[in-house]
Amino acid sequence: MTTNHHCLEQGPFRSTKPAKKIGNTAGSTRAFHDAVRMQTSLTAAIERRALAWLAARMPAWIQSDHLTLVAFVAMFLAGASYASVRWNRTGLILAVLCLALNWFCDSMDGTLARLRNRQRPRYGFYVDHMIDSLGAFLLMSGLSFSGFINPRVAFGMLIAYLLLSIEVYLATYTLGSFHLSFGKVGPTEIRILLAVANITVWLHPGVRGFGLPYRLFDVGGVIGIAGMSAVLVVSAIGHTLKLYRLETFR
Repeated sequence: MTTNHHCLEQGPFRSTKPAKKIGNTAGSTRAFHDAVRMQTSLTAAIERRALAWLAARMPAWIQSDHLTLVAFVAMFLAGASYASVRWNRTGLILAVLCLALNWFCDSMDGTLARLRNRQRPRYGFYVDHMIDSLGAFLLMSGLSFSGFINPRVAFGMLIAYLLLSIEVYLATYTLGSFHLSFGKVGPTEIRILLAVANITVWLHPGVRGFGLPYRLFDVGGVIGIAGMSAVLVVSAIGHTLKLYRLETFR
């Protein structure tokens, strides 16, 4: 889940300004309220400061849409790099570089739009998260072809991620709160964990996960599936109860 470059807030505070009318056509001028953004991950604070500093120095000709497109291409190349590992383990390092480029562009597009006051909330939310979903599919497809993970585990992670994404987007629409992270883990932390796993496997191809007789990516993938599934269940139950209380007839 990316940093949406068309939401106005960077943190758990809703704007108190009246809802804006966006667009020039009759179908696009209805009032739109930005969701409250919830970001509590380990790297969130330092990431915000670093991105703000970099955005202030970004060349004027670079726009948010350029960064969004490059982020998608980087994710495609990360998947291709994983697929190439079947023939050359250097693909693991290339995947790390692609994930770093994806992080930079995926995070910077929102910061840049806010700095330049060029937010487009509905367009950005839709485009960013469609690209997220396609990028996750490409990444897991490439990883499943690498030979370092059981394809069933890779696609299990993809399914868990997409289901959790659906829950997040539904909560954003129905409750007006957009969770960019869960606890101390967010998209940046996941990229870091993938990068560490890549480097570990590149240095030690036969490494096993946490001392268990299974490959590192298989063990990590199963843990990831379990974690995302647990968050999905807890979030779905909590949000269902909250909505029930909000809309119970008296």
